[in-house]
Amino acid sequence: MGLLFAVGGITLLLCFLAVFLLIGRGSREGALLAEVTSQVRESGSAGFGSRWFNAERLAKPFEWFRSLFSGEPNPDIVRRLALAGYRKPFHADVFTGVRLILPAALGAGVAMWVHSNVFVWFLLALATGFFMPHVWLNHAISKRRENIKMALPDALDLLAICVEAGLGLDQGILRVGNELKIRHKELSEEFLQINLEQRAGNPRIGSWRNMAARVDLESVRSFVNMLVQTERFGTPISKSLADFSDALRVQRRQRAEEAAAKTTVKLVFPLVLFIFPSIFIVTAAPAIITLMKSFGTII
Repeated sequence: MGLLFAVGGITLLLCFLAVFLLIGRGSREGALLAEVTSQVRESGSAGFGSRWFNAERLAKPFEWFRSLFSGEPNPDIVRRLALAGYRKPFHADVFTGVRLILPAALGAGVAMWVHSNVFVWFLLALATGFFMPHVWLNHAISKRRENIKMALPDALDLLAICVEAGLGLDQGILRVGNELKIRHKELSEEFLQINLEQRAGNPRIGSWRNMAARVDLESVRSFVNMLVQTERFGTPISKSLADFSDALRVQRRQRAEEAAAKTTVKLVFPLVLFIFPSIFIVTAAPAIITLMKSFGTII
């Protein structure tokens, strides 16, 4: 048991060193961090906390511990958290702290409760605790992108209606962002972020491109490119929005048809493994039992 705790302590020390070496990466990524942190706003950014759980206060020990090794959080973690919608400065410290505490907690639980193959389960718990936050973050990024992709056609229809009703593009984006707060929160946050950046003095095209960089989604990049081309060449914005919305709906319908076509292939495996054996047992078993009884009487 002493050897186990020694190996566990060395493993945790290596985890600490690896994480904070990653946190202190080069100055090239510092520019990206400055760009991302400059886009942090109080409104529209998701948070870990609630009225019963102050995540910012929880992040203070992690921030102090991180300051012993590096002056700024890991830019890659900040960027990925921003893609998931967590853009406040303390979110990176909370995420890094969870990455450090979770392996130690799972390892301690294994050492206390597991009595057979302890070393194997201990290493497995460390690996699980270290990579679980990244798995959760990847899932959060994918879910947010999917929500924005599904909400974009409806938002463009509303934006086209606002523009045709006489609102300017900037006022239309602000109105659509306010209207979508309940149904499509993620896209509403991005539209409101565009308005905040423009009020802060950022150019219109720059704010649009910042949204495309934050979301990192092909349909959003195409939408921003369409807005940039409309801005430069002076084409009617309402018609461009309607055409682009129709194209997105066609793509969404094609993806649904593709997913429906794949179901026949995906159903082969459960049919062969689970349904066919049950049907065979129900239909053939009585006949087999009858034949065995008949041959038994003859013999």
